Amino acid sequence: MKPTGKNVDPQDRAFGQRVQKYRKDRGRTQTELAAALGKTSSWMSQVERGIQPVQRVDLLQQLADELGVSVQQLRPGTPPELGGRSQAPTALSLANDLEETRRLISGHPALPTLLSGSRTGGGKPLEALRGDVDDLWELTHGGQLAQVSVLATDLLPELERGARTAEEEHRTELQLLLSRTYQALSAAFVRQDEADAAWVAADRAIFAAERSGNPLHVCASVFRLVHAFVRLRSLDQAEHAARTAIDALREQESRSPEALSVLGSLHLALALVHARAGARADAKTEIDQARVIATQLGEDRNDFNLEFGPANVEVQAVSTAVDLGDAGEALDIGLSINADELSPERRGRVLMDLGRAHAQRRHGGEALDCLLRAEAIAPEMIQTHQAARATIRELVLIAGPNAPRELLELAERADALE
Repeated sequence: MKPTGKNVDPQDRAFGQRVQKYRKDRGRTQTELAAALGKTSSWMSQVERGIQPVQRVDLLQQLADELGVSVQQLRPGTPPELGGRSQAPTALSLANDLEETRRLISGHPALPTLLSGSRTGGGKPLEALRGDVDDLWELTHGGQLAQVSVLATDLLPELERGARTAEEEHRTELQLLLSRTYQALSAAFVRQDEADAAWVAADRAIFAAERSGNPLHVCASVFRLVHAFVRLRSLDQAEHAARTAIDALREQESRSPEALSVLGSLHLALALVHARAGARADAKTEIDQARVIATQLGEDRNDFNLEFGPANVEVQAVSTAVDLGDAGEALDIGLSINADELSPERRGRVLMDLGRAHAQRRHGGEALDCLLRAEAIAPEMIQTHQAARATIRELVLIAGPNAPRELLELAERADALE
């Protein structure tokens, strides 16, 4: 039975939206494209809605050929041997996957609506928009940033328009969905080291969250802003943003699980700021504060897509230790983490940081093993993250002419030999 509505796989939905985008870019109708493939227009409509998966390799290649793109562009992550002449994605091509979204937020997606003065709604139903935002975050947590970009390119203008033209009783929720979308984009841009775009997205997330009347979402958006400032190396601004939100939350009487998740996450963000500044004692103090809050919480949660809880605190503790050059401490903490229930992004992150720790201790084989395992879980992170690429480059230099083939191939995929 084909999936319908809420049962549509988010990857199939993103694939269908990608097909639709490329088809429209080339000025072709569903009927024309379907005929070229020997299919019906109804079949093509189902593909574009994510209801009909395209699983046959030959049909996938034929579809890519008709659209004038590679199989990897149509379905990021497809092994190169399944893509005929297509090449495996590299760090450069992965970074470019967010270029269209970056261009979109460089302007203001709501301008056409503002200038037209239209107050009529239209567009996607609210339930479909909720599903799209949930899918966007699922793809973000899964490290599938190319698919994040494709989905967001259509979703963002729809939400910007709806938040201004929908019936009054729906606008609050649409503002919240808009904030969640910008938060996801900020997280995606941070992971691709697109710090200025992450800043823009986080700032718009804060504004939309405030208009929705949800102060905890405002604080969650500040968390994204802090990470953007860290990537920009604006550590004073990052510290001020984090500290302001922490102080405001601590003044509140509410100690709901949601509030604790936000507060703990902000302490982790502040630990990152101090670690990057080389303030060892301050960084460890913030990690300890987060541990206390995680103990109060008692479980790993995903409130506001922050993934906060006991295991996630230790993931951040590993990263902080590596940033401070404490490789032994990072390895000791890493061995104690049970990451089975964490998202692919977090599992990939801890393996990446353990690889960095092994590299600091000149354990080349162990470092490579961790990086390859991380790549298997979250390939885009390893192939584009600045810290991962720096570690790969260092391992190649240390190994010299004796560098193993697996390391050189990883360095090529990550474009780390420049």
